[in-house]
Amino acid sequence: MQRRKFIRNSAATAAVGLPVLNGLTMQAMAEGSWLHELYTSTVQTDHILVVIQLSGGNDGLNTVIPLDQYSSYYNARTNIAIAQNKVLALNGTSATGLNPGLTGIRAMYDAGHVNIVQSVSYPTNSYSHFRATDIFMTAANYNEYLSDGWLGRYMNMEYPGFPNGFPNATYPDPLGIQYGSGTSLITLGPTSQMGFTISDPNKVVTDLGATGDVPPATPAGDKLTYIRSISAQSDAYSVAIKTANSAATNQVTYPASNSLADQLKTTARLIHGGLKTKIYCCSFGGFDTHSNQTAGGDNDTGTHFNLLKKVGDAIKAFHDDLTAMGKANRVIGMTFSEFGRRIKSNASTGTDHGAAWPMFLFGSQVTGGITGFNPIIPAIAGVNDQIAMQTDFRTIYNSLLQRWLCQDSLSANTILNNPGGYPSIDICSNTECTPVVPPTVEYSLVRNYPNPVINYTTVEFKTDGGHTLMQLVGPNGRLISTIMEQTFNGPYTGTKRVDMSGLQTGMYYIRFQNGNKSQMKQVMKLK
Repeated sequence: MQRRKFIRNSAATAAVGLPVLNGLTMQAMAEGSWLHELYTSTVQTDHILVVIQLSGGNDGLNTVIPLDQYSSYYNARTNIAIAQNKVLALNGTSATGLNPGLTGIRAMYDAGHVNIVQSVSYPTNSYSHFRATDIFMTAANYNEYLSDGWLGRYMNMEYPGFPNGFPNATYPDPLGIQYGSGTSLITLGPTSQMGFTISDPNKVVTDLGATGDVPPATPAGDKLTYIRSISAQSDAYSVAIKTANSAATNQVTYPASNSLADQLKTTARLIHGGLKTKIYCCSFGGFDTHSNQTAGGDNDTGTHFNLLKKVGDAIKAFHDDLTAMGKANRVIGMTFSEFGRRIKSNASTGTDHGAAWPMFLFGSQVTGGITGFNPIIPAIAGVNDQIAMQTDFRTIYNSLLQRWLCQDSLSANTILNNPGGYPSIDICSNTECTPVVPPTVEYSLVRNYPNPVINYTTVEFKTDGGHTLMQLVGPNGRLISTIMEQTFNGPYTGTKRVDMSGLQTGMYYIRFQNGNKSQMKQVMKLK
């Protein structure tokens, strides 16, 4: 990631401060479903996605144990291998088991509410914590440095113009919530920080620039105006969070001294309290287990066991809470870690940075079972042997975007910077993601001529009034330019001339957004 740009984009929001709820700080993000090519609306669902980062690089082989290759597994890591009779058995398979700390995940798996995705990774791994985390947060290739996150791009496509005009009658609540001490790359959009920091929701936010004077028409005045708008938005979102939190109570007891459980407990309260937030991001660290991964001679307990127990217990309590609230069908959760660990353990009863690792998807609407197969463990593993990738992590992102967040294939893969397409696999229900019928020609919002284009094209558009945005998007899904962004007092039909003379041959897109209506128009560029 370009860290200077990240810091610059985060500066204005960081100045306002982070909200505190039950001792946890939060950051607002986005919700909803952006409208696809030729659609005037999409199926609106109340689906919620909870993303949990297991920071540090989780040891996948001691998380999901390959019982069908137990002797090879044991030989590769004698000093940390889980005893075969302590591995948690799973219904329907004798080949795979779980770390003894994951009793909560095992119970959910046996009930059909967990999908274990084997050997998740990407081609040409980075073993740097920072770079690997950037890759998973941005959905980038190993040699591609992006300064926006995959959820940031999703939110940017959903709500162009954010934060201007938010909150509003349609989206009165924080558009998403992230727990932590600062902004995250995963929420950055292509042109702005989609995450919006707010102060303590139990208090009225102090307007940082509320002096009553009119800011001067200078760069400093513009910044002051922006800070004031952010402060006002923070106040509104703080009230929404406080109201939702006060309106609900948890239905189960969560484990104590467990920061992930604290985050999920708050998430359940906000969902039950009526908050319309669609994205929640949690983080739980400590998985960089280079040494003392197990408890000196007792491989079935120790640091890694304790970490996984907290994860499993927190997720199980969260799922039970949602079930008791009658909200379980609305929520799917996903865990990810920046990388896995090597097959062979080291001499310090730990594991070093590795490649692929298992991912957990959980919730009532998850397709229960195991995606993929146990990784192949060599009979005599070397110190550099790695678990081979079976599933590209962006396949999981794409599947969630399409099957749970109700994006079509073009939209999802554009968000992931790959219009050529990642696969979509059956990891969860998609019964509520059938798109609406495309509108007839007379309801089309935008058209252009000529098409194909040599140098220039004229775009004709129709707006109902209000905020109206037109953008030129490249073949790789990246924003090239903003053709128009303005507010109309009422219905209006107009034209814009677009210069495409300097662009390479290929398929481009005119993206048009007006309130709840949006259209993507394909434009072929020729030399």
